[in-house]
Formats: sequence, structure tokens, C-alpha cells
Amino acid sequence: MSGHVGPPRASEVSPVPEPTFAERARTLVHLGRNGTLATLSRRHPGHPFASIMPYAVDERGRPLLLISTMAMHTQNLQSDGRASLLVAQPDWAGDPLAAGRVTLMGDARPLPAEDRAAARTAYLARHENARYWVDFDDFGFWRLDVTDVYFVGGFAAMDWVDAAAYARAQPDPLADVAGGIVTHMNQDHADALVTYARAFGGVEADEAVMTSVDRLGFRLRVTHGDRRHGVRIAFPREVTTAADSRTVLIEMLQKARGQGT
Repeated sequence: MSGHVGPPRASEVSPVPEPTFAERARTLVHLGRNGTLATLSRRHPGHPFASIMPYAVDERGRPLLLISTMAMHTQNLQSDGRASLLVAQPDWAGDPLAAGRVTLMGDARPLPAEDRAAARTAYLARHENARYWVDFDDFGFWRLDVTDVYFVGGFAAMDWVDAAAYARAQPDPLADVAGGIVTHMNQDHADALVTYARAFGGVEADEAVMTSVDRLGFRLRVTHGDRRHGVRIAFPREVTTAADSRTVLIEMLQKARGQGT
């Protein structure tokens, strides 16, 4: 029998600490620049209408949209503000079903006048070329007030996230440098990754590739013989900068090789 794999049972959850789904969802939305906006069609009542949508976010992770009055999605929202924004993990080249993604559901409304200056600043910080039309009379800012969140972190890692928990969460402090850390470790320290897998992951490894890193630890894709699987490894303390990650990774390597205290 085959079926959908839901969230892991309590007995299957890794004891290695990692960010909550709310934090991971906020991080993914922070890293993204474009999403897929689904509105309810005015031309075909009740039918979903999806379109590509650049966005920024406010301090609560709510998407800020700069849209033209001529756009079909704007006309749809003027009739019914219910909408969803799908954000997929950027720069992912592997199996799309293994990538992270998040769906933000909510009600889209024109932004109040007192919030437009802050929205303009936040939007142009992400989409600098929008300066050519941001002040046009037929463009305006909308905000998606999030009422529910569905997060998928890859295979067998998915669940609903409470909207309040999402709003309280913060993007991971390593979010903007994680890609560089991963690339550096895979290109220059492949042997160290194998050592981490054996010493801290407790698994045999012929090869190990870092696939992600966050403030609490990192994930490796480990190959041993014909078997390939993932393992989560915790940092000994929280890491918040690229420099911190370098220091901690060196300490971990020294400890694994018997050189630390």
C-alpha cells in the first residue's frame, strides 16, 4: 500500500535540535524574492488563478506586493481578497519535491497610507529595478495578512504552522550566509565532513556533502557503499555569524580528531 507520508511520529523525531517549522518557514520567505500568487478568478468565479509575484516582507513576515491596477490578479483581489502565496526554496537544482516550500494563506488588502513608506523601502531593497515604476499612479502596495501557513521542508517534513507562531518567529541568523558556508565546506573541506558524519552523526561514511546549515547545526547527505541518507548534526552552541560557524566547525573537527580539550 502506498500513501502520503505525513509528519513524523514522536518516536521518529530526531533528538538533534533544529529550528521549528515556523522559523524555517520565516527563513524561506526571507530568502525568497518571487512567489506564485493564487487568487480567486473574477472571470471564472471560484476558480484559482495563479501568477508570478515578486514580494517583500514586513517585520511580521507578511508579504508586501507592488501590483498594477491593470493586472488580472489585482482585479481578482478587488472582488475577493482571499489569496495564497507559494514560495519555493530559491536556487534549488535537485528534485523539486525535496526542496523546501511554504504556502502563506490569508487576505490581501491595499496597504494603509501610514505603512506605504516603510513598504516602499523594504520592497526596493529586494527589487531595486522597481524604482522605475514604484511611484506610478496605477501601481499600489498590497499586503497579505497571513491567517495560516503550510510548510514543507522536503520528504516527510511537513505540517501546518500557526499564523501567530509564524509572525513571532525570526529568519535564521545564518540565512543570508548559509549558501556560502555550504559551498565552502563542500569544495574545500570534504574530508572534514566525513569526519563530522562519523564522529557526531554516528554513521559510517565514504563521502559526505553538506546540504544546509542553520544556527543550531547542519545536515549532511552521507554515502556509504550503495546507501545514501541524511544525518543532522548539532553545533555545541548556537551560531549566529559566518565567523562563528568557522570557529565552531574548527573546534568540532579538533575534538573529533582528538586534538581538542
